[in-house]
Amino acid sequence: MNKEILRIERLSHSYNGSTWAIRDINFKIHQTGILGLLGSNGAGKSTTMNIICGVLRQSEGEVFIDGIPLDANPEEAKTKIGFLPQTAPLYPEHTVDEYLNYCAYLRKIEPAKIKASIEAVKERCGISHMSKRLIGNLSGGYRQRVGIAQAIIHRPKLVILDEPTNGLDPNQITEVRSLIKEIATERAVIFSSHILSEVQMICNDIIMIEGGRTVFADTMNAFNNYIKPHSVLLDIDNPPAEAAFMKIQGVQSVSFVTRTKVRLFFDAEEKITRRIIEHSAKAGWELNEITLDKSTLDEVFAQLSKTA
Repeated sequence: MNKEILRIERLSHSYNGSTWAIRDINFKIHQTGILGLLGSNGAGKSTTMNIICGVLRQSEGEVFIDGIPLDANPEEAKTKIGFLPQTAPLYPEHTVDEYLNYCAYLRKIEPAKIKASIEAVKERCGISHMSKRLIGNLSGGYRQRVGIAQAIIHRPKLVILDEPTNGLDPNQITEVRSLIKEIATERAVIFSSHILSEVQMICNDIIMIEGGRTVFADTMNAFNNYIKPHSVLLDIDNPPAEAAFMKIQGVQSVSFVTRTKVRLFFDAEEKITRRIIEHSAKAGWELNEITLDKSTLDEVFAQLSKTA
């Protein structure tokens, strides 16, 4: 059974007593997997994460970490959390080993277990060969790996990563993305970002916050398919003239992409593909393929943002 690790109920916060930064946020996540926390800048993501991590106390609502109420037992609840903020809390004058030793001390790992914990987390994050290097001399990708290492050194059940691929080059993004997926096989991960493609590549489920409120909470697949397609691409060996396509009920316009590929734009008619196929068969068109155009993530994001 995939045990519940985080539950948020009616979470709300106001910084000035009148304007709500977040309002009535509710969600829960389970033992393993990656939840994408998506929203534009200023949507309320950082406020939500800071409350979950105990950095900020909410105005209203409750947070439970592995069943432990954060307000009532903050010290115990925080032992279950690992956090990598957008700007990793690194010390450039320290070596990797020195820094991780300090982090292990802060996380109250038993002295006799610190060395083994450091070696294990370096191996997991692929930084064992950087042990004696100064953090200030590491590349951006390796610094981010060290940041992730400090977040998981105490083997937390929940890891929260705020924009962990921000500022990295494409190769570094791929490496960090793979590392996060590996970590999520053993624990729950919250991956916060405003970059739609990053969330799509890595997350299983998604919570979207806009204007301080939850506007979407479902699987990544459901998010991708939130807006129904409004066009279809046909591959036809002998396409007819535009007027023939316009006779199909629901078709609003026609665009010839190539000699054999035609895009039809239609209204919100669910049976459009059946009608195209039936019309094609009767008219003797040599229809090879019909493909519904998926909405882009940007279109979904824009549509959901309007509901906030």
